[in-house]
Amino acid sequence: MSGAERPRLVIRPRKMRLLAWVAAVALLVVHVAVGVLLRISETGVYFRISDQVALVVLGLIFAGLALLFIRPRVRVLDAGLGVRNLFAETLVPWDHVLAISFPETSSWARVDVPDDEYVPMMALSAMDGQRALDSIRSLRAAVDEHAGSAPR
Repeated sequence: MSGAERPRLVIRPRKMRLLAWVAAVALLVVHVAVGVLLRISETGVYFRISDQVALVVLGLIFAGLALLFIRPRVRVLDAGLGVRNLFAETLVPWDHVLAISFPETSSWARVDVPDDEYVPMMALSAMDGQRALDSIRSLRAAVDEHAGSAPR
């Protein structure tokens, strides 16, 4: 995917990003606090500095994993829809975009593609409520615009 192409629309979740930051900070604070307080009382178990460091490192790892939830986004590009979830970004070409759907029981919307398959879009999360609905309307308008201009 070309990094030089400017997207016409970028959609990111709001509440998921906020919750991810809160969870990451909480995980890190708890692990650091437990690591620091580990050697204060004598419980019969001898904790060493390496145990304290390991707890802090685990806190950093868990916080980093929680921060994966700030990555989701959807971009409207000339070449298609750029859908980035937790780990990877997928470019769905316009001629493969059949519809944007948000099933009632789903946590997030999806791009319907040929052969009864779909690409989930974590950036359009049900927890964002009306903001997610407005984003879906904008995204559907972009899909309709490209469907009218591109030969099928």
